[in-house]
Amino acid sequence: MADSEFINQLDPQQVTDEATALFDLGLDDEKLVKLLAFVAVMAMIVILPVLALSDSKRTDIKNKQSEARLILKQIYAMQKAYKLEKGVYWITASAAAASYPNAFTTIKIEIMPTARYSYTISSTDAGVNSYVATATCGILDEDAQVDTWTINQFGVLMVTSDDAST
Repeated sequence: MADSEFINQLDPQQVTDEATALFDLGLDDEKLVKLLAFVAVMAMIVILPVLALSDSKRTDIKNKQSEARLILKQIYAMQKAYKLEKGVYWITASAAAASYPNAFTTIKIEIMPTARYSYTISSTDAGVNSYVATATCGILDEDAQVDTWTINQFGVLMVTSDDAST
């Protein structure tokens, strides 16, 4: 028997009666409304805190990322000044971090003792025309996602691995 033939043979009243019997909880309308309201309130009590926690966690990570953005913008500004004075960008093999805050003192940048990120400055042409400064952190939250930001000689700030997106 084809589906359309089966559907045509159904008695609408019988289907309605069977569906009503299936979902009949033995409650009058007032009790049913109270039950539905209780279920809705319980769902909100459970779901809303989960959503708020997720959003608050993302906001916390975004706040921590502001350190990388600020320091990288400082590096960009100081690299521009250094290039005007010396004719090349300052490049170093040393990384600057909370444990080694004075690695970038040549360009007058000191990393805070509370810094979460480590910073590097590299170049493919020994700083003649270009450089890339990178900020990397692996401990913004409890997951293993590394957070990485870069800025180049044009001042283009980019997140290459965003811990806030996970």
